[in-house]
Amino acid sequence: MNKRTQRVVVAMSGGVDSSVAAALLARAGYDVVGMMMRLWSEPAMGGAAHNRCCTPTQMSDARRIADQLGIPFFVLDTQDVFRGTVVQAFIAGHRSGDTPNPCLECNRRIRFEWLLNHALALDADYLATGHYARITRDAAGGWQLRRGRDDNKDQSYVLSVLGQAQLSRAMFPVGGYPKAQVRALAAELGLDVAGRQDSQDLCFLGQGDYRDFLRLHAPDVMRAGPIMTTTGNMLGEHGGLANYTIGQRKGLGLSYREPLYVLATNPLRNALIVGTRDQLGRDFLTAEGVNWVSGAPPDSQFRAQVKIRYRAQPQPAEVLAPSADSFEARFDEPQRDITPGQAAVIYADDICLGGGIIAKFADEP
Repeated sequence: MNKRTQRVVVAMSGGVDSSVAAALLARAGYDVVGMMMRLWSEPAMGGAAHNRCCTPTQMSDARRIADQLGIPFFVLDTQDVFRGTVVQAFIAGHRSGDTPNPCLECNRRIRFEWLLNHALALDADYLATGHYARITRDAAGGWQLRRGRDDNKDQSYVLSVLGQAQLSRAMFPVGGYPKAQVRALAAELGLDVAGRQDSQDLCFLGQGDYRDFLRLHAPDVMRAGPIMTTTGNMLGEHGGLANYTIGQRKGLGLSYREPLYVLATNPLRNALIVGTRDQLGRDFLTAEGVNWVSGAPPDSQFRAQVKIRYRAQPQPAEVLAPSADSFEARFDEPQRDITPGQAAVIYADDICLGGGIIAKFADEP
């Protein structure tokens, strides 16, 4: 009996990365199936609701690429589950005074749970995406998540939510290429999406501004409240905590003897906490809800590099992991923009060990 050709479902978006991923897999002889998710979006002003990851044009492009490659193509209605998980988590994060990254929850709950389960229901062996990351095996046979070859496009940060079960079923075909080469491959393969621009901003925003979205869907997080110093002195009034991020200087509307920066938020008092430059930054953080890619931390205490935002550079730190669910990172140098709600992701060179959500500091006013 001949061995069955391995089937790969490719999450297609109509963009260059997922299109090249599908083409490379088809060229390698896999049984490729294209699948696109229709995601929820708030209605645009005077127009229909189209998520920026699956506009009618993108859907048409993805279907045309699938036809060109000679592979089946399906559209999966994911609007309700996307709104109930990713969008609601975004709103809940802002209600608690955090600054959430919806891409983390999307990869955790939508791509590598919802979509992966649908892929497996089609008897697929793998789910492939156009992410810039790589998967390797360690000496013991475990799965490792590695940074993409292109440092400027690396997406391992938002994939730090994956574990062994997901990585054993995942493929990232473009993760070993720089972006410029992926565009060149698209042209070489005759895919007319080679020049397509990358998507920007949060995909479900109808107006393109998360503040407008929150004013409509969570007006309670946009209530005015006091701007205070760490010692409790009131300096002015803010227009809603969600309008501000840690480290922000401009737009505070304050007159003071020296520049002031956002240090923290206090949702219980609906207060924005500000201070001077020398008060900004910390040399430690605590992360909760931690996912270890291997299933467990490498040790209870170890040296690593920790990345505190998607666009930040990993910084050297001592990591203390007293339990599987949390860790503390103590940086060699103070970090200015440690922001509750963002992910703290740990690296050993180019290997992503895992990450968790930055928690509020116990000493915040």
